[in-house]
Amino acid sequence: MNNKIITSCLALLLAGSIAQAQVSPKLRTGYANPVSDSWFEADPTSVEYNGRLYVYGTNDHQQYEHTQKNHYDKIKTLTIMSTDDMVNWTHHGVVPVGELCKWVNSSWAPSIVSRKEADGKTHFYLYFASNGGATAVLTSTSPVGPWISPLDKDLVTGDIPEVNGCAFDPGAVIDDDGVGWIAVGGGQGRIGRLGKDMISIDSKFINPHPIHIMEANEMNYIGGKYVYTYCIDWADHNDGTFSGDIPHTCSMGYMTTTTPLDSTSWKFQNAYLNNPGEFETFKWTNNHTHLQKFRGKWYIIYHTEMLMEDMNIYAEGGPEGASKENLMGHFRSIMIDEIQVDEQNAHIYPAKMTKQGPKPIQALNPFIIQQAETVAAAEGIKWEAGDGNGNMIATRGKAFSKHALPDESILLVRGADFSKKAKKFTARLKGQSKLTLHLDSINAPATATLSSAADWKDVSAKVNIQGTHDIYFKLTSDLQFDYWQFK
Repeated sequence: MNNKIITSCLALLLAGSIAQAQVSPKLRTGYANPVSDSWFEADPTSVEYNGRLYVYGTNDHQQYEHTQKNHYDKIKTLTIMSTDDMVNWTHHGVVPVGELCKWVNSSWAPSIVSRKEADGKTHFYLYFASNGGATAVLTSTSPVGPWISPLDKDLVTGDIPEVNGCAFDPGAVIDDDGVGWIAVGGGQGRIGRLGKDMISIDSKFINPHPIHIMEANEMNYIGGKYVYTYCIDWADHNDGTFSGDIPHTCSMGYMTTTTPLDSTSWKFQNAYLNNPGEFETFKWTNNHTHLQKFRGKWYIIYHTEMLMEDMNIYAEGGPEGASKENLMGHFRSIMIDEIQVDEQNAHIYPAKMTKQGPKPIQALNPFIIQQAETVAAAEGIKWEAGDGNGNMIATRGKAFSKHALPDESILLVRGADFSKKAKKFTARLKGQSKLTLHLDSINAPATATLSSAADWKDVSAKVNIQGTHDIYFKLTSDLQFDYWQFK
């Protein structure tokens, strides 16, 4: 082998190319983070609906499919996932922003709110950064779509005099009086009141004077107070502008008020989440968070580069001798952990970023139809759009195109409660292949084996299962897997 070939091989290995297979950081560890081990996503927001938590994010994976370095310029979709137990997450595919908003060159950093309206339906308003300089909005009567663009133009632009140039990274909230509010800005922060229709602006934008702001606006309403969160910049903060504790570099801080349109009323409180680089298991990256109360607990949703680091993904074409850190692609993953919030005083306590993530808040019910795309972890799985909005199909394949296909394709569901004895297992399958079911270990003997047909068919097998179990599904060949159920 000549020196040129050797050099090329070494470059491929350094780049985390197809020389290695994607390995899930969750499948063998018990970790609940990141939320998805099958695609890159960032800048989270969320909304609760019918007992489920729906999380939306910037689709870094779309950028990954185009290039090895994340410049955000190829992203024209937003991701959707949901859970009712905080451990098993359902992949709902993407919001096709580029198809719906023809003027948008890229879409980042969503913020979603919902309310029940006069027609008896719950309406969802999904705001997002349009082209990095403005904010646009989509609407739907379902958390998974279909979505429409009600304006066919941006909602907030930098041309608005008070906005003064930068209007991305929106953060929206509806207060207890049903009034909507929105914050925008990068390098500055601006807050305005939304119109009654939630797709117009009903006030001038005010400057809450956030100290050392960079980006990542968010609004909450807690204990009768408006809470404005933003990402603090990378600068030296020992300049006397902060009183009390000095926030760390690129951490998340917040301000509060009871009169949001009074620019002098906003008061900085404290920083509640340091940069991922402050935690020993993560690398430095930008910071973007969302606070969510769900089932009586508060959660902090954020992003790190955990999945990218675990997969050893680096950018190709870096300078000779460059360090791994300088070659990183900066593809991010959404994470979630519990956080303590004093609602009465609108005080947010500092939180930690962990790989362990939250504990399950309920068991999974195996006796109702469960979608194959509802998983705690997956490896060697590619998601394809199925029939209906938010429905995905699991199939054997590469979730990460620049990596090799693992030896096995595995889906993991955690904490299935067989309090009643299961006697029959049914799955909807397609493709002349096999699906095997294993309990509590990837290497456990198969509890059931299903052989599928060329076309979609519900296939069943007898089982004898009781107790609480983790379920591993193994897919072979070209198998497509839609849903499953025990009886």
